[in-house]
Formats: sequence, structure tokens, C-alpha cells
Amino acid sequence: MGSRLKGKVAIIAGAGSVGPGWGNGRATAVRFVEEGASVFAVDRDAKSMEETVAKAPGISTHVCDVTKGKDVAAMVEACVKKFGRVDVLVNNVGGSAAGGPVEMSEEVFDAQVNYNLKTVFLGCKYVLPVMEKQGGGAIVNIASASGIRWSGSAQVAYAATKAGVIQLSRVVAVQYAPKNIRVNSVVPGQLHTPMVETRLAKQRAGGASIGKQVIPLEQKEFQRIR
Repeated sequence: MGSRLKGKVAIIAGAGSVGPGWGNGRATAVRFVEEGASVFAVDRDAKSMEETVAKAPGISTHVCDVTKGKDVAAMVEACVKKFGRVDVLVNNVGGSAAGGPVEMSEEVFDAQVNYNLKTVFLGCKYVLPVMEKQGGGAIVNIASASGIRWSGSAQVAYAATKAGVIQLSRVVAVQYAPKNIRVNSVVPGQLHTPMVETRLAKQRAGGASIGKQVIPLEQKEFQRIR
């Protein structure tokens, strides 16, 4: 247990996980609690946050589709109503889809942009005015090594949107630095998370696992990565 975040309020978007174990969002939520933060854990699926709550009793949860602006605005409002401020925002929502420009449908590409990049934009859009009003804050956007290099398979939309997350973070960081708001992106490589266990292993073998069902790649849409 530490105290580096004592007295801080943190929204963690994508705080659930697709299965048991340590996903990025779950690990972040638990670690923040260990460091003294009041955590406002957010996910579109309440059940996915049950283990997060079990590992970090006392955190607050909120169900939200962070691809929708009105829902994100309501999420930030709910956090402020409960805690009075937002010191930290972690944008951890993301998902991948296999394929290059030829193989990928336009619908999947658009969905990837919404899920990986628009979610970061919306989180920043609605939390920045709160942070500016209170005199500062910090935003952490989770990108991916796929945004800066070839990752071993064609995921053109995921790579492009994660590169977008990195550059969006740079622009917003410079814009809001004079207002005492820090914006950073984290660029993880591949991690052994529940996402890897439940989906990517079977995807590489020719299908995408959703629960116990295996769906051929050409029929699937992307699923949550964390």
C-alpha cells in the first residue's frame, strides 16, 4: 500500500475485463486504490467489473458506452457529483480487428475508429473542462506498440487508430500544459491478459473466440481487447 495518489479521484474507462485475471484496466484500478485514489471504475458491461470490485473493495462503478458522447458526458457528471472533482482520467478502452484495407470491411474500420480513437477524444472532451476549472489534472491514454511498428499481423485499423491516440495525446498535452493538465500516452507491447486467453490465441489459429464459441475471422467483428 502506498500514498502517491492519496486524495486523488480517478476515472478509469475500461476497468473490467473479458475474463478472470489481470487485464490492463483492472490492474490499473486495483493499483490506484492501493496508492490511495478514489476510483470511479467504468465499463460498458457491469459484470466484467465484478472481479475488479472484488480485488479493490470500495471502488465506485459506472456503466457507460464510451463511444457515445452523451454517455461520456453523463459519466463525468456522475463522477463529479459523487467526488466533487476528477484528478485523473485513464482511457483504457480498445479493440483490434484483423485485416488490411482489402480484407477489412468499411463498417469494421469505422467501428475501430469509434472504439479506439473516438473514445479517447470523448473522454478528453468532457473531462478537460472539469480539470481546467479545478486548476489541473492528468490524462493517461492507452495506445499500443501497434501504433508505432509492425506487430506481426495486419491490423490496419487498430494500428492507425493507436497511432492516432499517440498524436492526439501530444497535441492535447501541448494545448493544455499552460493550464496545469498533463496528457500522456502509454504504449504497451503484447501482454498476457484475459483478452489473449479468450480471443487472440484462437484468432491466430483461424478463428475468434467469444466465450466458448469460435467464429471464423471473416464473419467476426472486433471485440473488446482489455
